[in-house]
Amino acid sequence: MDARIYWVAFNHVKGIGAVRMRALLDYFGDLERAWKASPDALRAAGLPPRLVEVFVQTRKTLSLEKVAETLTQKSIQVMTWEDDDYPFLLKNIDQPPPVLYVRGRLSSADQVAVAVVGTRQVSAYGRKVTEQLAVTLAHHGVTVVSGLARGVDALAHEATLNAGGRTLAVLGSGVDVIYPAEHRRLAERILQQGALISDYPPGTPPEANNFPPRNRIISGLAMATVVVEAGEKSGALITATFAAEQGREVFAVPGNINSPSSKGTNRLIANGARPLLQVEEVLDALDIAQVQHQQMVRSLLPGNELEATLLSIIGDQVLSVDEICFLSGLGAEKVVANLAMMELKGLVRNLGGTNFTVLREDSGFYAGG
Repeated sequence: MDARIYWVAFNHVKGIGAVRMRALLDYFGDLERAWKASPDALRAAGLPPRLVEVFVQTRKTLSLEKVAETLTQKSIQVMTWEDDDYPFLLKNIDQPPPVLYVRGRLSSADQVAVAVVGTRQVSAYGRKVTEQLAVTLAHHGVTVVSGLARGVDALAHEATLNAGGRTLAVLGSGVDVIYPAEHRRLAERILQQGALISDYPPGTPPEANNFPPRNRIISGLAMATVVVEAGEKSGALITATFAAEQGREVFAVPGNINSPSSKGTNRLIANGARPLLQVEEVLDALDIAQVQHQQMVRSLLPGNELEATLLSIIGDQVLSVDEICFLSGLGAEKVVANLAMMELKGLVRNLGGTNFTVLREDSGFYAGG
């Protein structure tokens, strides 16, 4: 049986999230051993007694064979922390979801993504801005991420699809449970030009408490989040808060101070979000052209073991070429040539002279490790 099934199994246990999953991996080495462990061993691994009881009951009633059969029948792909194709940007947030369920197809192009979110009660102004923004992003090869909700979310998905772009919809339910139901046709279209994503097991209904964690994934998948319109208590504001906590850029579209649907976005701007005055400003702020060029170079000239070694040596430090040569045992000519190529790929940055540092999440990409 595929080892991922044990990740899925633990994902069915209420109360086991990223922190406890990491503790289980650290203690047992892999989740198959953890799944088959005794209650005493699970307590020794750090699970509270009540959670051990919940786990034991889940293990008794959950058929791994039926779970695997459901995933296959519904063409649902499972991704975990251990998978190379787990979305890069999401993997670099604090406590990323251990398991993702995906219908459709993720692409390396989705590393260049922007989240577009907002109110369900969108105005004519908000509709126009959303469509202009989504079309502009799509025409520049930027994947649009949103939540399939009514209003701004649905408009962002639709405009992206109509422009021939890629879009990802993150659900607050299982990927086989489309909510709202009237968006089933839209969801089917998204499967052709993107993917439906959730960290909830198939069959999970769209319960209210599922949506704030869903919003955290939306922002985590994107280089920046744009809030088009939002009331003072809009879920889009939660997405913006998560984006800021994740070190991602937050844009808000300014609106009429008398409009309820602009009170949230105007407040975001007052609190430090960047006002979006022209849709192209997102592209400029994220230096999309440079990021895409680096992505193309990486695809044409994939990484090798030497690059991984140099990234590991530099780590969180700023090192000179001489220091890198000393630590790696390589000649200067070889080190300089590889560092030059790695800089083209956006993996390292020359800080002047012969000093280099590794580019990490806040610069858009980090392909090491």
